[in-house]
Amino acid sequence: MKDRRIECEAKTTDRYGRTVAICRADGVDLGMAMVRGGMAWAFIRYSHDYVQQGLEAKAAGFGVHSHGCEPAWEWRAHQRPKG
Repeated sequence: MKDRRIECEAKTTDRYGRTVAICRADGVDLGMAMVRGGMAWAFIRYSHDYVQQGLEAKAAGFGVHSHGCEPAWEWRAHQRPKG
């Protein structure tokens, strides 16, 4: 991010009152870049943004897709008591 112009555009507010935004560095969508590089998952429960980039990162075995790492929402689902 050093020496880059960072701009964030608010899109909505989530159920906890937090701002949901798209942030860009010199015009490059940071969320998209992170998903494309395997540094984040496309969280399709709330948005279908970056799905294609996530599939490509998974196919290439980038970042979180290079080992048995599971998305936080899946890990939390496995931690919930059953019954």
